[in-house]
Amino acid sequence: DSVYETLVVCSITCPFSCLLLVNMHFILEAEFHTYQLSTMERPVESRSFQVVLPHELWIHLAVVACGNRLEETLVMLKSAVLFSHRKMQFHIFTEESLKPEFDKQWPDSYTKKFEHRIYPITFSVGNPQEWKKLFKPCAAQRLFLPVILKDVDSLLYVDTDVLFLRPVDDIWKLLRQFNSTQLAAMAPEHEIPKIGWYSRFARHPFYGSAGVNSGVMLMNLTRIRSAQFKNSMIPTGLAWEDMLYPLYQKYKNAITWGDQDLLNIIFYFNPGRFSFENALGIWNLKTIHCIISSAVEENNLHISPFICILIGVSVTKNKLSLFSFFYIIFQFPFQDNLFQSMYYPLQLKFLETVHTLCGRIPQVFLKQIEKTMKRAYEKHVIIRVGPNQMH
Repeated sequence: DSVYETLVVCSITCPFSCLLLVNMHFILEAEFHTYQLSTMERPVESRSFQVVLPHELWIHLAVVACGNRLEETLVMLKSAVLFSHRKMQFHIFTEESLKPEFDKQWPDSYTKKFEHRIYPITFSVGNPQEWKKLFKPCAAQRLFLPVILKDVDSLLYVDTDVLFLRPVDDIWKLLRQFNSTQLAAMAPEHEIPKIGWYSRFARHPFYGSAGVNSGVMLMNLTRIRSAQFKNSMIPTGLAWEDMLYPLYQKYKNAITWGDQDLLNIIFYFNPGRFSFENALGIWNLKTIHCIISSAVEENNLHISPFICILIGVSVTKNKLSLFSFFYIIFQFPFQDNLFQSMYYPLQLKFLETVHTLCGRIPQVFLKQIEKTMKRAYEKHVIIRVGPNQMH
């Protein structure tokens, strides 16, 4: 613990020399554990690790991939599998031409951690071509997830340009915090409402003072399917599926961000159904966080990033450091050591981007992924060696 306390202090006072200290510590730690494993006979795994998790306790994650989004979708799924603990069910909505790419063989050690289903792009009401072209190709598909996934109780939806920096299990736990009426959680669209897009430019109702971002949505689908939603079209409530197309028809000339705007309108009229998760906002790392990071640090706010929003993986000057996460996870060989083949190269990548907004504050971005990798490394060693044989 004293070593890690020293590293935390170091990361604040001198982040770049700290990277070298972190490096040396984990090289020695990894070499020590490698020596331990090589000098002992591999024991039989404990019975406690062979318990089969009931399917209803799995994490369900959905993504929609169309056009040129294949590569970033595969990297997003890879990041989820690498760091998470509970078994996952992936629900992948994609075009016919991309389906074979998602069936390619993953290493056996990782296929035990997830299963996946592939679905066609489907819109149950309205004009399918109109929905498909709303904002970005296939983006409106997320509106129809409660209708299509009838056998799924709860779901985490993420955009393709997302990377996980800590276990999906951690965000899944937020479902327990829903009260009896809440059925969805999203992050704010902007941390500073007065300069956010919705507060300045929106020509339609939106949730709260800044609107919400639909790139990451945690949903109780059972509640969504059974709820009656207040609206501006009729005095009585409407079921989710019955509401979507009339809502789009009413506001289609006023919306800019497609399905995200429609979700903002829905929860404007139904605020009690929504869980406004500031935790999701703090966990979502975007370029804007680098701009306001000095204010965050001055107020001693704790940043514990859960995901990294790459925004289409478009490489601009200020996104180079965020793109580093994508590049390193894309290159990572599954069977390699997380620290040697992912964390250390990531440190070097950040040192190459010190001239960018995000590159100048590496400790904000690296401290959570360091913690996540350490948890994954220790879990791997404890399971393989057995808790009673660790020293």
